Amino acid sequence: MFTEMISGNNRIAGIIKDYSIITFGLLLFSFGWLLFLIPAEITGGGISGVAAVIFYATKIPVSISFLVINIVLVLVAIKILGANFGVKTIFSIAVLTAFFALFSDVFKEPVVNDTFLSAVLGGMAAGVGLGIVFSRGGSTGGTDIFAMIVNKYRNVSPGRVIMLCDVVIVASSYFVFRSPEKLVYGYVVMWVVSYTVDSFLSGANRSAQMFIVSKNYKEIAEFINTKVTRGVTLLDGSGWYSKKETKVIMSVVRKKETSAIFRKIKEIDPNAFISMGSVMGVYGEGFDKIKL
Repeated sequence: MFTEMISGNNRIAGIIKDYSIITFGLLLFSFGWLLFLIPAEITGGGISGVAAVIFYATKIPVSISFLVINIVLVLVAIKILGANFGVKTIFSIAVLTAFFALFSDVFKEPVVNDTFLSAVLGGMAAGVGLGIVFSRGGSTGGTDIFAMIVNKYRNVSPGRVIMLCDVVIVASSYFVFRSPEKLVYGYVVMWVVSYTVDSFLSGANRSAQMFIVSKNYKEIAEFINTKVTRGVTLLDGSGWYSKKETKVIMSVVRKKETSAIFRKIKEIDPNAFISMGSVMGVYGEGFDKIKL
């Protein structure tokens, strides 16, 4: 009973942590739009972009059009991506709508007077916010839903899917402003958001392959296996110069875990030989699932 209570508390704490991080990501996303993009009359992608175009043309508040469009789209997310994703999506849409409604009257003037700088800073803020939301299994709705669906079944980055879907949305701003310049700025925002999302998500899951040669290979292997909880493979090696047989530790870990491994190796065997390289994709237990 006590164990079940602790498990339940840990589960609740995990849920609270997820939603708190998603909220922070949504705040960054909304600030990217309200501080930089909308005051400079720049259109980005997604339903936020559609809502912005509607606002530029009709002055209907972004929060209203954003909410109405997503009410329909969220049903797709619930059906295809599951109820848990749907709950987080509904939460994200509600919170983002509230942010748009609360802060739209506060930020009316551009923070910076340079339109290009507004496009870059707004795209970066929105991209980081979107990456944070994605990393916790959430979505801001709209084209994000399609990106998550494709990413669930194919090894295609969410940023690339969003970029392809948003080309038409950004292009639609030309019919409002009749300005090629505004259109170009919109595509700048789209590229910056896509690049930032991909960089954030790949950075969070970046992996490294380590080869370690040490006389104390058993202690090092045990540490990686039990403390870092990563798989270890022992390879038979032979030193050409020393003409001695040796064991080579091979392990694939997350980049964020390498610092602890280096510290332990330095403690166990400061003279160990270590080779580490970044890997593009790792599939299997503890890493990504193969998607065909």
